[in-house]
Amino acid sequence: MVLQVYFWALALLLLGASLGVITSRNPVFSALWLVLAFVTSAVLWILLEAEFLAIVLVLVYVGAVMVLFLFVIMMLDIDLDTLKKGFVRFAPVGAIVAFIIAIELVTVFVIRSTGLPVLANPPPHPAGYSNTKELGAVLYTEHVYAFELASFLLLLAIVAAITLTMRRRPGLKRQDIARQVAVQAKDRVRLVSMPVEKD
Repeated sequence: MVLQVYFWALALLLLGASLGVITSRNPVFSALWLVLAFVTSAVLWILLEAEFLAIVLVLVYVGAVMVLFLFVIMMLDIDLDTLKKGFVRFAPVGAIVAFIIAIELVTVFVIRSTGLPVLANPPPHPAGYSNTKELGAVLYTEHVYAFELASFLLLLAIVAAITLTMRRRPGLKRQDIARQVAVQAKDRVRLVSMPVEKD
């Protein structure tokens, strides 16, 4: 009973954090809400005895991906007025997607209430069980190509984010290394001969 109350409290917290991600006006606050959603999801993974996935979620997504998100948000100089204009245009599509997700969640709860074993709670693992070993065995044998493809896509996303930050913007000062190296003292310093002044 206590475990179910704890699960529902975490689920409500995760739902609130998810709403904070999409309703926050400041992109930085939205990213911080996403951090809370990731950490809450990690605790839910721990409840399912998937400790390795929970640790990876905190270390990789919260520790690395979210830092990259914040870096991109701060470097891109996002125009909030443009985002607000696009919100009204894409609101119907978002409402349709939200409705489909709600139907799927209701379907899951209805099927779970029928008592089918496909959605039953998993039995606890024995004391010597290692989900890290089992996950590695599946990941690097059956799904090795999908794993390599995902790593390539992440690398491509990092390169694209860096490319977006290097685009030309008005008023942005850039360094010209060749001109800095080729500069001479006579171009920068002017010696002036002045008469000595006496008090």
